[in-house]
Amino acid sequence: MIRLIEKGLMFGNLVHISSPALVERYNRALQHLAGKTTELTDFHVDISGYSPEVGIELDDPLYLNPNGVNRQFILLTTEQKRAPLLNVKFSTSRDILREFIEMNEAQLFALTATDAVAGELVNSVFKLTTPRDLLNLRKIEIEADTVGGTLRKAEQLAGMVERFKTEEDAWFDDVLIAKMIETARETGDVTRNPVHLRHTAFDQRNFWTAHFGGLYLFPDLDYPAAISMGDRPEDMPIEHVFDASQRHRIAAFLNDNNLVETIIEARGVNSAAVLQQKMDFLTVHAAADAGVDLTGLDRSDMRRLARNHADRLPEAFHGLAQLLRWASDGGPWPRITSDHPAYFYTMRASDTPNRDLVNMLLAELAPLDPRQMFICHKELFYNTYSTWPEAKKAYVADFLAREYQVDKAGARAALFGHEPGMSGNDRVSDDIIARVGPWGAVGRN
Repeated sequence: MIRLIEKGLMFGNLVHISSPALVERYNRALQHLAGKTTELTDFHVDISGYSPEVGIELDDPLYLNPNGVNRQFILLTTEQKRAPLLNVKFSTSRDILREFIEMNEAQLFALTATDAVAGELVNSVFKLTTPRDLLNLRKIEIEADTVGGTLRKAEQLAGMVERFKTEEDAWFDDVLIAKMIETARETGDVTRNPVHLRHTAFDQRNFWTAHFGGLYLFPDLDYPAAISMGDRPEDMPIEHVFDASQRHRIAAFLNDNNLVETIIEARGVNSAAVLQQKMDFLTVHAAADAGVDLTGLDRSDMRRLARNHADRLPEAFHGLAQLLRWASDGGPWPRITSDHPAYFYTMRASDTPNRDLVNMLLAELAPLDPRQMFICHKELFYNTYSTWPEAKKAYVADFLAREYQVDKAGARAALFGHEPGMSGNDRVSDDIIARVGPWGAVGRN
């Protein structure tokens, strides 16, 4: 993994914590949440405040995520909103944390100026015992406060102020007045500068979880289903439950819910280039297994490798090659059904609210495309990367550093994005094409 870290492909964009004041605040928050502290004076944190260095020191990668269910967090700065989330157990967790920070950025900026904000993503389940428990995780609420209890005290002060303003004889209540003054020293004037956090409840509808071998849950669709990457769970209260081997049923589910489109039909995509790159990855996979040096490969080298190792190339390569010939040279249209190993390599998510989750699922169903896996499912990428031959590790790391890191937004848009302009004036709409044909209107006498 050192190669990935050096190239910024792992632990990238973490927030560096080195100030003694911030380290001290982190320790107070960590003690408050987990009853632990760190001896480190220099470490990095993700969006939740989890530090890989502290995890190693404590020998506990889940020190802020007990049982992997109710994620705790420590905010030292609002800049954490740009950081990734490590040791992901639910696909929704980072989006929830980021939205919470952005919705409360001004308040959190003020609170973290003097203290750490500690909290938890809370749901009604504290430990998962069976897969059916996952369907109870419908709503996530965020509970947060500074370690010193600024928000709790501000709420108490607001209540005391209301009593002082409305209760008869409150002007003569010396105990109430003294307590108000004492609390205000810690919270400031809550009448002029109210301190509270908003938007702390989030719906968790369709999501992925690392629990039970990896599960994708789509309960909020017209045709709901659960898709398991491990053993197929029994007795789940959802209409359809599939395992990864049921390719035809998964494909039907994705199509019935309009969740996918082929790379060929995707708008704004150089489909031939995408298909060629996927074929290159399959070629690299076969060559690496044969112990070939993959340093400095160019297009002619790739063709040579494909020829020399044709007997090792996976069947998916040949399906993609047929599709590429159709896209580039007008060859015969290949029939690639869901039973074909190339099928899921030809798909990407359509433009729906579930786009990222579907692309994540497709990365698991097309596991020899390391670029899609790295972009869409980093947890799977890191676990899979560790099993590769050194030659493949070096090739993929160099490729991602060269082709992806330099323009992340552009690469994502080219592969998975849905540019709004593509359906505007720069493209003839599908209904017009259907009405007048692709060559323009036919004149009538």
